Amino acid sequence: MNKTFNQFSLSEDTLKFIQLNHFTQPTPIQQEAVPAILKGQDVVGLSRTGSGKTHAYLIPIFEKVDASLDQVQAVITAPTRELAAQIYEKAKVMNKVKPDLRIRLYVGGSDRQREIEALENKQPQIVIGTPGRIKDLFLTEGALRIDKADMLVVDEADMTLEYGFLDDIDAFAGRMGEKLQMLAFSATIPDQLKPFLKHYMHHPVLIRIEDQEARKKAVQHILVPCYHHTYAETILSILPGFQPYVCLIFTNTRQEAADLAGELRAHHLSVTELHGDLEPRKRKQAMKSLQAATNTFVVATDLASRGIDVEEVTHVISCGFPKDLSFYIHRAGRTGRMDQTGICYALYKDSDDSAIRSLMKQGIHFDHMRFHNGAWQKLRPYGEKHPQKDDAMEIEIAKMMTKKNTRVKPGYKKKRQQAIADLKQKKRREFIRGKIREERTAMYKQRARELREANGKKD
Repeated sequence: MNKTFNQFSLSEDTLKFIQLNHFTQPTPIQQEAVPAILKGQDVVGLSRTGSGKTHAYLIPIFEKVDASLDQVQAVITAPTRELAAQIYEKAKVMNKVKPDLRIRLYVGGSDRQREIEALENKQPQIVIGTPGRIKDLFLTEGALRIDKADMLVVDEADMTLEYGFLDDIDAFAGRMGEKLQMLAFSATIPDQLKPFLKHYMHHPVLIRIEDQEARKKAVQHILVPCYHHTYAETILSILPGFQPYVCLIFTNTRQEAADLAGELRAHHLSVTELHGDLEPRKRKQAMKSLQAATNTFVVATDLASRGIDVEEVTHVISCGFPKDLSFYIHRAGRTGRMDQTGICYALYKDSDDSAIRSLMKQGIHFDHMRFHNGAWQKLRPYGEKHPQKDDAMEIEIAKMMTKKNTRVKPGYKKKRQQAIADLKQKKRREFIRGKIREERTAMYKQRARELREANGKKD
């Protein structure tokens, strides 16, 4: 039986906050995290984007924070300005219930001096921001007094580590209260993150919500071979085979994302680009496009897209597979939401074989297909061996068809077709010559038998 928010023994104000968010029942991460946080326990929560983890800590924070107490009581960090701003927007709903509750956002790019002056008058009760700006206002300027806060949330902890911001958190977390309750939410917990968590957490509750979203039948996984084509060429070749509302395209590196977005724009596609190399101004523009769903295609890296929850995604394209295969699960899980059907196209090359086989062992079912002559065609199930062929010509032709070329030169297809035609003609000649040899051999043998028989009769 699913729990309801009433079973958490929450105050009327907190229940109003939940109602304002139109929540009817807690998500799996909320079911386990909310009561543990309310008890004062440290929590490590592992779940994907869109699982409700932001409110898994906002709900108990709202329950525990005292709006009449003029001091910082909870600090929430996020690795990027955009993620911090998203959390802030969700937290501001609290003011509709408690107008006197002070919630402040501190990120790079804002008016630092104005923030310092405002902090001289009053301290917020809830602080949300990026690690660098919080550290600056607390340790460098001495304006933000988070030393009395008894709750610290590290959201997107693995991304915080990846971006190198963990040292900033370490610098101010060590100056916070001895009874600090730390909450870390993330999609994964890398080994490099474990010493930090072990240092600050006391017998933490580990909550791991297995991501079944991408394994549901609502999400169809289609393996698409690239053959000798680039990712951009393969994407352009399959686009006539589906019509997305919003298609999220994942690459493994920032450079790949930038290059791919440029190639798609060159073919007059509406593209939003989202990766770590974007300038702040362009990143803001990208976020506005995402929120408005103005562009059909979004090209992103895994980390840059973390926390960005676009409900309108109908299709996902994975350009290859990430080193951490759990990221592929997160990629596919961006579609097929709310019991709607979704499709994840996984574009693969020969080097992806081990990743594909590993995902298949984890229960991912792939349909192996290609888009050819205006229609989707089913290919032999991935990994199924070709039947043994005695015909050397067919084997050579197959090699020609799958030959890897880093760059396809003009006229390559015609040259390949001519090469196949020449090969067939050569094989036909060899076949005819072989038949002539066989006939000659048979004729010679026949004559030899006739000579032996004639000689025998003479004797």
